[in-house]
Amino acid sequence: MITFYDKNNGFEVLEKWEPGCWVSVEVPTADEQNFLLSGLGIPDYFLHDLEDSDERPRREEEDGWYLTVIRVPRRKSSSRIDYSTTPLGIIVKGDVCVSICKRKIDIIDDFVVYAIRKQIHCQSTNELTMRLLLSSSVWYLKYLKHINIHMQSVEKELQAEVKNKQILELQRIESSLVYFITSLKGNDILFYRLQHNKAFCLNVDEDLIEDTEIELKQAEETTSIYRNIIHSLSNSYSSVISNNINDTMKQLTGITLIFMLPTFIASVFGMNVPIFLENNPYALFYIVGASLLSGLGLYMIFKKLDIF
Repeated sequence: MITFYDKNNGFEVLEKWEPGCWVSVEVPTADEQNFLLSGLGIPDYFLHDLEDSDERPRREEEDGWYLTVIRVPRRKSSSRIDYSTTPLGIIVKGDVCVSICKRKIDIIDDFVVYAIRKQIHCQSTNELTMRLLLSSSVWYLKYLKHINIHMQSVEKELQAEVKNKQILELQRIESSLVYFITSLKGNDILFYRLQHNKAFCLNVDEDLIEDTEIELKQAEETTSIYRNIIHSLSNSYSSVISNNINDTMKQLTGITLIFMLPTFIASVFGMNVPIFLENNPYALFYIVGASLLSGLGLYMIFKKLDIF
């Protein structure tokens, strides 16, 4: 999908490309890619770089074209809590300003709605780049709130009953947080380089740069905190499962011993050899009683040892 925005005039949607407008492209079709290559002259290797889902955040220049790659969060599924990140490329040269993401994300539409509501005008492509970096940090924090809510829900389930399903769910959440923290660190390095690039910051408001730095640091710190919490929870409940298994094995061993002694007594008196009770009419009761008493005695001993 391709959309043209007049970034200098309240992000009004345009019907076609105009010099200086912002071209937002998400999940481009073959025709849209052909327009970017032939119509706008974007280098094909920039598009090939953005096809890599693991493309790192960076800024590079080639033949007057500038490519800025930032990692943005995305929700992979609407039915389960499962988040990842994807590269968003911002390609600029002269009057051409294009943002490209090979996957569907929520950031662009939300950014446009927010900019219209706040009557934000981007006078330069560098300012637009910084605002998109700020918006990505805000969305990291939004998704982190959802992850925290889901994490608390899983923790409550674990407190009621420890199951492998919940442990695996914690591991899924931890995987999402690993993606987040890795991408945020890359964005942080990119922001540091942009912040210290005098040519880039020439037409960018200082308050915008400060806000971006604050949101980026907050998202990075929050992700690190949640990751530590989820790691501790996983280890704690994994230990609980191991302890439960050990308790179960002790109980099974105790039960086996309780039944073993009566079985031994019955086996001894069941041998086909002369014994001192073979002519006693109450021999059966004596043997059963001895078996029951031995089993009961072992049970009391194991109960005192806290095996049961």
